[in-house]
Amino acid sequence: MRQIDFAPLYRSTVGFDRLFSMLDGLSQPDNGQSYPPYNIERTGENAYRIVMAVAGFGDTDLSIESRENVLTVKGEKAEDSAEGERELLYRGIAGRSFERRFQLAEHVEVKGASLRNGLLHVDLVRVIPEAMKPRRIEIATAGNANTKQIETNAA
Repeated sequence: MRQIDFAPLYRSTVGFDRLFSMLDGLSQPDNGQSYPPYNIERTGENAYRIVMAVAGFGDTDLSIESRENVLTVKGEKAEDSAEGERELLYRGIAGRSFERRFQLAEHVEVKGASLRNGLLHVDLVRVIPEAMKPRRIEIATAGNANTKQIETNAA
């Protein structure tokens, strides 16, 4: 596998350290983590949704935590007391514990979560602070500029 060295770019940029760290992290595999499968959808201009297939898990088996731009979804099934009474011939529905992490962009907040038909829906919204929103700057022309002229004494 090819490895890209971003070290020379760190010296010539200011404020892009996180960008290069994220690019460097993309080249590394996700440790083969494919459970549970998920989709990421855009539901509006500033709205997103993560949909995870969590068949067999109830709302008490799942926990969602958002901290420092990282969304963590954990699933832990409690031991089923009825499982000892039955003999399982084939297991096609995975019931193993999992922990899935999602890196959130700046100003993205978790709006809510719901569990319907074996799918966990986590709604996200990007809230841009007023100071970060674009604003229109008026351009002053020579005719309407209110500039003071400083007079100098001729010597």
